[in-house]
Parts: sequence; C-alpha cells; structure tokens
Amino acid sequence: MKLFNIINSNNWLSIELTLLQLYPDQKRLIHAYRSVFENLKSLNPKENKMRIVLSEEDCDFENEYALNTYIDISGQDDTKDEYGNIISYAIEFTEWKKWLGMDIAPDTLRNFSELEIISHCLYEMTFIGYDEAEIQEERKSLENTLEEFQNLNNQVKKQKTISFEELKKRLEE
Repeated sequence: MKLFNIINSNNWLSIELTLLQLYPDQKRLIHAYRSVFENLKSLNPKENKMRIVLSEEDCDFENEYALNTYIDISGQDDTKDEYGNIISYAIEFTEWKKWLGMDIAPDTLRNFSELEIISHCLYEMTFIGYDEAEIQEERKSLENTLEEFQNLNNQVKKQKTISFEELKKRLEE
C-alpha cells in the first residue's frame, strides 16, 4: 500500500485528532498541516522504490523531560551495507510526490494505524517547513554548502572543521 492510498482513504478530522494526540505541541500549527494534507491529496504520486518505515526507537540520551522512545521515520530500499544490513535513509527533504509514491513497509502497516502513519509522515515531511518549494531550496542550499566544502583543499578543510571529540568537549564546557 502506498502513502497516497492511505492519505486519500482518510479524512482530515481523524488525522487532526491523531496528529494532536501524537504531537500536542503542534496545535498552533495545525492549519499548516491541514494545508499540506490538502496539497498532498491534489498531487500525483511519483513512483519510488523507497519504502516508508516507521519504528519505535529508544532515546539514546537521558533527560527527565524527554520521552523514553520516539518514532523514527525513514526510507529503505534493498540497499545493504558491508555487513548485510538494510540501509535506512533520511527522507525529510524528499519531494512530496515521491513520498506519495512510496510503499509503506509491511511491519509499519502491522504496527501502526493508517492515521498514525499519516500523522508521523506529515510531521516528518514538514520538519524543515510547510512549503515544499522552501524545503527544496533548503536542500539545494545544503547541497551547495557540501559541494563548496568538498572543493576545499585538505589544509583549509582541516582549518574549518573539528573532531567529534573536540565538539563534545566544547559542548560540555
């Protein structure tokens, strides 16, 4: 089943209630989510080999205010790493037409309701913003920054970067 199918088989009111239950801090932006939802219903899905995968993950940090778990939303195809594990991809910058053309992973369909899947996907799709053109502009900006960095010589790269250990040390201070 594709994301397009479940979006078109559910109504906004049900999605709104589920979204606010899962993300109560998003109440002030609910109109933006509705606008995105309505926009998605008008788009034609673009075929995509990526599958949408939702999984409940343990938080890897301790914070008395944080949840113990969170829902990770990622894309997977059949690409595997050197150890034979399927690779997961961040998909928040993916074009919305491509999101709509993605299948929902079978485990996701078993473990989450359609309303939960739509709500989590809406949250992930709008993580950068609520306008697809702005999201794609941000993606292009990040790609340009990466390209500029890759074109630097090694001496300049070394001057402009710090190690992970140095970053941790600075954050602790």
